[in-house]
Amino acid sequence: MIFAALPIAEAAGGLLAHSLVVGGTRWPKGRVLAAADIVAAGAAGLTHLTIARLAADDIGEDAAATRLAGRLAGPGLVALPAAHGRANIAAAAAGVFGADAAMIAAVNRIDEALTLATLPPGARVAAGEIVATVKIIRYAVAAPTLDAALAAGVPMSLAAFRPRRLALIATTLAGTSEKGLAKTLRVTRDRVESLGGTLTALPDCAHDAAALATAIAAADAEILLIIGASATVDRGDVIPAALVAAGGVVDRLGMPVDPGNLLCLGRRGAMPVIGLPGCARSPKRNGFDIILERLVAGLTVTNDDIAMMGAGGLLPEAERPEPRAAAAAGPVGAIILAAGRSSRMGEAHKLLADWRGKPLVAHVADAIAAAGLPPPLVVLGARADEVRAALAGRDVQFVVAEDYAEGLSRSLRAGIAAVPGGWRAALVCLGDMPRVEPQVLAALAAAPGDVALPVWAGKRGNPVRWDRRHFARLMALSGDVGGKAVLADAVELHEVAAPSDAVLDDIDTPAALAALRARG
Repeated sequence: MIFAALPIAEAAGGLLAHSLVVGGTRWPKGRVLAAADIVAAGAAGLTHLTIARLAADDIGEDAAATRLAGRLAGPGLVALPAAHGRANIAAAAAGVFGADAAMIAAVNRIDEALTLATLPPGARVAAGEIVATVKIIRYAVAAPTLDAALAAGVPMSLAAFRPRRLALIATTLAGTSEKGLAKTLRVTRDRVESLGGTLTALPDCAHDAAALATAIAAADAEILLIIGASATVDRGDVIPAALVAAGGVVDRLGMPVDPGNLLCLGRRGAMPVIGLPGCARSPKRNGFDIILERLVAGLTVTNDDIAMMGAGGLLPEAERPEPRAAAAAGPVGAIILAAGRSSRMGEAHKLLADWRGKPLVAHVADAIAAAGLPPPLVVLGARADEVRAALAGRDVQFVVAEDYAEGLSRSLRAGIAAVPGGWRAALVCLGDMPRVEPQVLAALAAAPGDVALPVWAGKRGNPVRWDRRHFARLMALSGDVGGKAVLADAVELHEVAAPSDAVLDDIDTPAALAALRARG
């Protein structure tokens, strides 16, 4: 790649290396300089421009990031669209992230222009959470460099949590507090349910190896948890001795994770058995969480696996497991899908059609503003410059879906990928619904549940509010498919009663536009 300050006459076709303000207009870095740009630069008094120019075997930053992210996104992971040389990889579900640290280092050694950063292998992640990012430092990488990275890259993975059945046995001694037992059950149930599992409290038993062995043998669960009235410090102690007496095996006593050192891990047949450390009575994250998460995700945990947990095993004081029903923070924003070709409208473009003195798409943007939502993301594609002009003067942010012609899913993907990190959810709005009421948008934003949509006369309409947990699935859609294909994933779908049929609008044809205008 050539990187140099050149006389403006020689800069045409190059990539602008640094952002500039030219004639009152901001030119972002990476802008491909057209002949008109050279004229404008000269008129502004510039004599030189610093540009990057790709060599014959160079691969552009977005294309290179896309290919490498696609190689690395293994089972349970989704490679998101690249922008500005960065391609993120997200979890398609809640689970445990898996990656080879040696592979990550090998990719990063290939060339300083190409980087890969990930969460720690074994990290617990939420659906839609970014687990890795590929960043191309320069505007391009040489094809042999990318080929080497692709060869070194090994797909990473996400082991999704499964709806497991767990059971808990508590042992007791004289003076064991009923209040303490109740708290332990409550804290443990919260842990299990946050992973999508269910917990059954089995009858308490005496802190005695024989009594506990009988209880273990009778337990019917996919994973058995035992909280002892006294800490386990030796393989001859009550919990490991009882497990062996019940026909089980002790795989590990003690772990190099603090808090959580005094954990006992074994199995009886195919059922994992965990003797909980005393710190598991607290919601503070400890070694038990790490083991439990892996088992619920269907991963095996061996003696060697636990031995390797010492690096990073000193847990931060403030760490807590994910709460069962934590209230999400942050605002709800809006995405306006405005990238389509409007092919059913003929030569006209539906979003630019006038109604009540302004383009249809401007009505949608104004309703979002009136609802008190953050400045929306407007996804552009066909006739992008005209749609920009139709929204001139409004507080919106533009996102370009370069592959919009491949279908609605591509526009949706571009919008979701651009959602600011602080948004907890996004309203996906269609640009051809000019009658949508601000009060409907506000009600959808405030509604409970992980998905909310409006209903009029028993019919579901638009827009639809999606919480962040669904972002990865939405971005994995393909073809001319919208978000409603993912509605079955909703944990709690909330319907908002609409005040009019505006939520059913679909101004796709000249006839529909004429009907809209006839209504006044």
